[in-house]
Amino acid sequence: MPDDPLDLFRRTPREAVPADVRVLLSVGNCQAESVRAVMPEALTTVRTPPVHELTAADAEQLHAWLERADFVVLQPIRDDYRGLPVGTRQLLASTRAGTGIAVLPVIRFAGLYPRHLIIRPPSDTSLTPPVVAYHDAAVLMEAAGSALPPLTARAVAVIAAASIGELREREGRHGTVVVSDLFASPTFGSMRTINHPGNPVWAAVGARTLDALGLAEGPSGTAAPRDPGRPLLDSVHAPREPAVIDAFDLDAEPTSDWTVDGCIVPAAEVRIAHLRWYAEHPDAVTAGLHRHAATLRELAAA
Repeated sequence: MPDDPLDLFRRTPREAVPADVRVLLSVGNCQAESVRAVMPEALTTVRTPPVHELTAADAEQLHAWLERADFVVLQPIRDDYRGLPVGTRQLLASTRAGTGIAVLPVIRFAGLYPRHLIIRPPSDTSLTPPVVAYHDAAVLMEAAGSALPPLTARAVAVIAAASIGELREREGRHGTVVVSDLFASPTFGSMRTINHPGNPVWAAVGARTLDALGLAEGPSGTAAPRDPGRPLLDSVHAPREPAVIDAFDLDAEPTSDWTVDGCIVPAAEVRIAHLRWYAEHPDAVTAGLHRHAATLRELAAA
């Protein structure tokens, strides 16, 4: 691997790879990079910047690679995302006729972490709270002057079912590879946070992606997913609550703290940092209460 993981991407396709080499691009957020990591070595994969980090120069380079790619894996991205022509439809317009295409949904599953939320403050949707980027519904309600009862297995089951339903809706709306069934009987190996799947999920998603591309191992296929040799999306692990363990009958011990880059971070430290952040960004509290009203109602009814 080159010292700069984007070295290949920043070179011109003509100079970077011979004409007879099969090239695969995986474009989207950090999940797209995890898909690339399990693609077989028989394919030359090009690491691209996460879509939210693309510059104008990166966008131009990405379109150049799309013109060369034999296979493209994409997540749904709206047109002119962050002012750049990197929407899914816009990117596909740069591919050649006959290019293999697979669209993957953005994977979020709240069943294992039912109190954790993603909130985008209207004043700046790129802002995230300090320490960990995930909002705890109990801390959000505290910032709003209220409180939540202890989490129950009933609330876990309701929120998990709703989360799978939302994932199925995204699959249907965007015509993606189906992954929602992977969370019917989840374990903590399935998800490290609400949007960071673990290696078992990526192995299954990789196999289904190859099948969608016509590359699945078999009489007419040529490839199977590979073991990336490292844990994927492993930098943050959320606490594991007893009610979740009970709801899914998991063989696991509860944890009360976060793990960030291998270090234990007490939940109390996260709470204090987030309450301070909410005081500085009250629009995040308002937005969170509105966006996650249904989830908050279920948690409050527990």
